[in-house]
Amino acid sequence: MTVLGPPRSWNCQWLPLLMLLLSTSHEPGVAGVTHYKAGDPVILYVNKVGPYHNPQETYHYYQLPVCCPEKIRHKSLSLGEVLDGDRMAESLYEIRFRENVEKRILCHMQLSSAQVEQLRQAIEELYYFEFVVDDLPLRGFVGYMEESGFLPHSHKIGLWTHLDFHLEFHGDRIIFANVSVRDVKPHSLDGLRPDEFLGLTHTYSVRWSETSVERRSDRRRGDDGGFFPRTLEIHWLSIINSMVLVFLLVGFVAVILMRVLRNDLARYNLDEETTSAGSGDDFDQGDNGWKIIHTDVFRFPPYRGLLCAVLGVGAQFLALGTGIIVMALLGMFNVHHHGAINSAAILLYALTCCISGYVSSHFYRQIGGERWVWNIILTTSLFSVPFFLTWSVVNSVHWANGSTQALPATTILLLLTVWLLVGFPLTVIGGIFGKNNANPFDAPCRTKNIAREIPPQPWYKSTLIHMTVGGFLPFSAISVELYYIFATVWGREQYTLYGILFFVFAILLSVGACISIALTYFQLSGEDYRWWWRSVLSVGSTGLFIFLYSVFYYARRSNMSGPVQTVEFFGYSLLTGYIFFLMLGTISFFSSLKFIRYIYVNLKMD
Repeated sequence: MTVLGPPRSWNCQWLPLLMLLLSTSHEPGVAGVTHYKAGDPVILYVNKVGPYHNPQETYHYYQLPVCCPEKIRHKSLSLGEVLDGDRMAESLYEIRFRENVEKRILCHMQLSSAQVEQLRQAIEELYYFEFVVDDLPLRGFVGYMEESGFLPHSHKIGLWTHLDFHLEFHGDRIIFANVSVRDVKPHSLDGLRPDEFLGLTHTYSVRWSETSVERRSDRRRGDDGGFFPRTLEIHWLSIINSMVLVFLLVGFVAVILMRVLRNDLARYNLDEETTSAGSGDDFDQGDNGWKIIHTDVFRFPPYRGLLCAVLGVGAQFLALGTGIIVMALLGMFNVHHHGAINSAAILLYALTCCISGYVSSHFYRQIGGERWVWNIILTTSLFSVPFFLTWSVVNSVHWANGSTQALPATTILLLLTVWLLVGFPLTVIGGIFGKNNANPFDAPCRTKNIAREIPPQPWYKSTLIHMTVGGFLPFSAISVELYYIFATVWGREQYTLYGILFFVFAILLSVGACISIALTYFQLSGEDYRWWWRSVLSVGSTGLFIFLYSVFYYARRSNMSGPVQTVEFFGYSLLTGYIFFLMLGTISFFSSLKFIRYIYVNLKMD
């Protein structure tokens, strides 16, 4: 249930397009450290409030009935901060560097019964607030709720009207900031009559202390006063499980390549030598398995334009995912700050559009495609259109509920400009280069004009079974690690194991390639040459398993609720599954193509 109304003022100013390049390294507590003199004013910005268990449902702090200046002045924000839902505005708190304040009145308020009920609902939904001082976040709960006993049942709601700010400094810089409500009692919001007003006096205190820590980065990671859970630790079970699965699959594929294929090639080539005196028309007599379909295995598939678009966009997201993880490993931005990742992802997506255009157009021309302009349009729309539709629904829900996660019109225009001026032109340029540099497909076997009839296949070689097996095995390799990723993206935990993440990502791609080769071999052994789309769907179905896991995570592993959080979670979970389908489908296809070329090149045809 949404308890907040529309914001009282909305006059944020946004930075120009150049800040897109500069904001990717911004992180509260690292960039923009200010030097102060004793007595200098320290501006404290109020930011946002929201349910503790719904990380993506946030509202402007001044939408609550709290102490508010007559004219709200907002701070100019970077793109990453806007995408993260930040809406900073100057507060009434007067803080001066190294000057303690015992108990100062912030404001006096007279709340109506409707405003009290608004606060009660916010406290019952565990609303927390976030302030920012010198790029350091301060977090605390809006109020206090106590429930005790079944008979008799008691339900108490209290509002924190006094905040105690604790700031640590070293020399002329602020190193740490925290806010607490210890040693104070909440103001009860119970027992108010409908026509009665509630008088409140908000106060605060400020306490300064010197610390020997010289830099903010020297503090223990995740040390924000214990409000959010601390950094996730290394999870060896996930790593060992993934390693064992990879070794088994790689060994399984190696056995196929080294033993089964060696026997097949020796038998087929021996048969070719014994029948070399006969006519070429009798080549297929007595053959079986994957040799007999050599004249059809390289027959180009239907919907080749769509296939090439899938491969192009999948290659783009492979580069995008690898780039983000490598940037995290190199420390180019702090992954704790979601806004920095969002900014980097947008920038990298725009720059890697040339990869999707090149791969799609290059392969499309190789397999005889002629409508390359239509292929480029399909490639650039394959992800952008589903993303725009999903984002439109999610953003509309946020906008209707007054959430700060709803992007302002200026930010939408900025992102659209980035795509129109960078992303789309790079796709076209990559497509032109791919078309011009495309070589003939050069299949090792000649394809006949008339397609061979495919014999009936057993149930365990059906597309559905291949999708189940090909999707479940890569998913099982990352299933444990997937929980920690979800806990980071949709929860409060902090993920710092970037090396482990890169290792698991490599494992996922390796498992996908290996299982694709194995399933393709089994399919060809059954004399079924329709491997093109099958290879994409078999391992690409991992995206479906990831989406099903997201449903399980929402229902069993999280406390998320409400329409705002639910729409965003399932909307972007669908997109996540779709992205994994594109990435793993691409890896699967090119692995199968490489494998098929290898076995037929080594098969004697003359």
